[in-house]
Amino acid sequence: MKVQDKQGRGAIVAVAALALACVVGWMFATRRSLAAGETYESLKIFTEVLSLVESNYVETVDPQELVEGAIKGLMRELDPHSSYMPPDVYKEMEVETEGEFGGLGIEITIRDNKLTVVSPIEDTPADKAGIEVGDVIVAVDGEPTGEMTLFDAVKKMRGPKGTSVTITIMREGFEKPRDFVIVRDIIQIKSVTSKMLEDGVGYVRIRRFQKSTGQELEQAQGVLTANGLRGVVLDLRRNPGGLLDQAVEVSDLFLDTGRLIVSTKGRLSSQNMEFNARTPTDETAFPMVVLVDEGSASASEIVAGALQDHRRAAILGMQTFGKGSVQTIFPLSDGSGLRVTTAKYYTPSGRMIQATGIEPDIVVPAEVPTGREAARLIRQPGVEEPVGEEEGMGMPEGHPDITGAEVTVESGEEAPRDLQLERAVELLKGYAILSHTVAR
Repeated sequence: MKVQDKQGRGAIVAVAALALACVVGWMFATRRSLAAGETYESLKIFTEVLSLVESNYVETVDPQELVEGAIKGLMRELDPHSSYMPPDVYKEMEVETEGEFGGLGIEITIRDNKLTVVSPIEDTPADKAGIEVGDVIVAVDGEPTGEMTLFDAVKKMRGPKGTSVTITIMREGFEKPRDFVIVRDIIQIKSVTSKMLEDGVGYVRIRRFQKSTGQELEQAQGVLTANGLRGVVLDLRRNPGGLLDQAVEVSDLFLDTGRLIVSTKGRLSSQNMEFNARTPTDETAFPMVVLVDEGSASASEIVAGALQDHRRAAILGMQTFGKGSVQTIFPLSDGSGLRVTTAKYYTPSGRMIQATGIEPDIVVPAEVPTGREAARLIRQPGVEEPVGEEEGMGMPEGHPDITGAEVTVESGEEAPRDLQLERAVELLKGYAILSHTVAR
C-alpha cells in the first residue's frame, strides 16, 4: 500500500468520525432526550455526509471503513474509557483476566486526552525497562497515539514473545520524548503473594484482581493465621485493578456480613447497584494497614475505600489514581463489541472514586524525603522520629522479597528502604503494644 493511500484512508476515517462525533456532541448538548423525529433527522444528515464522501472524495473509499471510523469517533466523544472493539480485539478482551498473555506488562488509560501509564506490572518487560506510573506514551512504533483508542494501543503493544516494540515516552523531567525499546514476553501474573514478617505481622501483596484473586487471598490468609498472625499489611501499590467481583470478594474477607462494599450509580436504574459483604467475619481479629500509591486504581480503590470507610484498616501511602467508572461490554452482531461507561463507583460513605481517588489516612512518600519535607510528611503527631538525610533511596524495582521491613537485593548491594512498608509495620507493632498495655 502506498503512503498516499494510507493518508487518504486516514483522512476518510477522520471525516466520517468527525461528522458522527459532531452529531453525537450536538445530541448531548441539548441535555434532553431527542424525539424520534429529531433523531431520524440527525441520522439523515449523517447518511448524507457519508454519501457525499463516497461520491466526491478524491479517492475510492470503503464504506465499511467509513462506518467503523465513525463509530470510533462516536465512542471517543463520550469519554476516554468507552470504545469500539473490532472482532479481533473483542475476542482478546478476556485474555488479561485469565492471568497470562503476550505483551509488555503495562496498564494504560487515557487521561487529559493523553495515553497514560496507570502502572507497569511488576517483573514484566515494561517494568524492567523503566516504564513508570504517569508516563505519557506519545507514540508506539513511531505512530502517534493522539487519535488511538485504548484498545488500538493495547493491540499494537501486544505481540509474540521475543518481538520488540518501541514506545516513545514523555515524562516529567524529560526535555523531550525518549524511545524505550521493549522485548515482548509472556505475561504471567500471580495475583497474590504473601509472607510472614516480624512479630506476627503478615504481608499480603495483590498485584492484580483476576479470576482467582479472592480464592488465593483466602488461602494466603489461612496460612498466615496458622503461623500466628497478629496484624496484616495489604499491599495494593501499583495494582491497576481488574475484576469488580474480585474486589468485592477481597473486601468481603475483612468486613462483616451486611457491610456495604461499593455502590454503582448510572443514568439507568438497572445500573444502580450495591455490593455488600456476605461472609461472617470477626472484624476485630487483627489490625490492618493498606498500602496504596498513584498506581493503585479501579478495583484497588474499591477495596481501599471500603476498608477505610468502615474503619477496618488504616490507608497509608499516596493518593490513588482515580479510575472509578463502570464499563459494560455489549456484543454486536458482526462479532465486534462496544465498551460503554454505564455507571460510576462510590465508596460506602458516598465518595466518588472517578478522577478523585482515595486519599490515604497517613501520607508517606515512596522515597525517603529530607529536611522539612520529611518532617511534614513522615513524622506523625505524638511520635518522635529522627529524620535521616539520605537521598536517592526509593522503592525497589520488581516484587520485593521482604525480610523484616527491608528488601533483600541478591547482588549484595545495600538494600533500598521501602519507607511505606516500614511505617506500616511500625504501626501494627505499635498497635499490638498499646492493645496489650490497655488490656492490663
